[in-house]
This record gives sequence, C-alpha cells and structure tokens, in this order.
Amino acid sequence: MIVIQLFLWLLALLILLSVVSIVRVSWKNGISPMPASRPVRLAAAREVNRVQGYASVVEPGSGWGTLGLEVIRHCPGKRLLGIENSSLPLWCSRLLARVGTRWLRAGSGRDPLQGRLRYERGDIYTASYGQADIVLCYLFPGAMSRLAEKFERELPPGAVVISICFALPGRQPVRTVTCNDSLRTKLYVYTF
Repeated sequence: MIVIQLFLWLLALLILLSVVSIVRVSWKNGISPMPASRPVRLAAAREVNRVQGYASVVEPGSGWGTLGLEVIRHCPGKRLLGIENSSLPLWCSRLLARVGTRWLRAGSGRDPLQGRLRYERGDIYTASYGQADIVLCYLFPGAMSRLAEKFERELPPGAVVISICFALPGRQPVRTVTCNDSLRTKLYVYTF
C-alpha cells in the first residue's frame, strides 16, 4: 500500500513539474505549444511537396512534433529539423518520432524516415535558416514579426516559407491555402 501511495505522489509531482515547466516556457515565449489539426498538417505536407526533389525543411517552434512527423510521412525526399525550446514538448516530439518510425517500419522491415526527422533544443530567433529550402511555421504574430527580417537576411534565394494561421508582416504571399478544417485555417506561402 505504501509503495502505491509513493508511486502516486511521485506521479503527481512529475505531472506538476511538467505543467510548471510548460507554463514557465509558455510565459517566456508568449504562447504555449499548440498542435495543428490533421487537415492542416496534410495541407502543409501538400505545400511542402510542391517544392520538387530533395529539400531541407526547418520547423521553428516544433512543439509536440505532430506537424513534422506528418510532413515527413507524406514528403519523400524531404528532411525536417524541428527547433523547440520547451523541454516537455521537445521530449514528446522525440518520442513521437521514434514511435512513429517504429510504427511505419512495422511489416516492411525498413525505416521509411531514414533519419529524415530530427528535433533539437534551440532558440528560433538565434537559429540559422541559411540552409533551409523550406521553413514551416505555426507561430504567433509576434514571432512572425521577429522572424520576418531574419528570413530576409538568411534564407537562400528560392526558399519557401509556409506559415500556418499568421501571415508574415510586410510581405505578400504567393499563395494562400484555406484548409478543410472546422476553422478554415489559412496557410500563407512565400517565396524568398
């Protein structure tokens, strides 16, 4: 009985520490990690696939990892680096990538992701975007404002930015896609 009580106290403490960690980082970031709906993830994957051939995708603020995993599942020839600064979502995204790889591999005996999906701890405002062919963002307006100038300076010619929900200030998208979700979420696509 004491072992069960101890386990429950430890579990409660772990949950409390996780919540405090997310709240602390969300306060610092100005927003909490928010997963995209499946229709939005699929629409983003279709936009990523419009870039022909091999491409390097960077997802600043990758959160729980659901968007990156969906994109890599549907985009052969692409590799994705997710950048996240919140510990619990980063840990979950790494776990999801590992479990997703095993699930996709089941029955085929091979790893269809073949090291194409990676999540790293980092600051989206100091990270380098110089090697990105595609930047995939699901960020809030303040982050998009801060990143707009960085994208102008660092992205190579022809790079594509796909932004979910929030447009890049001061830039005209080459395409706006309305998703088939209940919110009619918009994707803004820019070419640099």
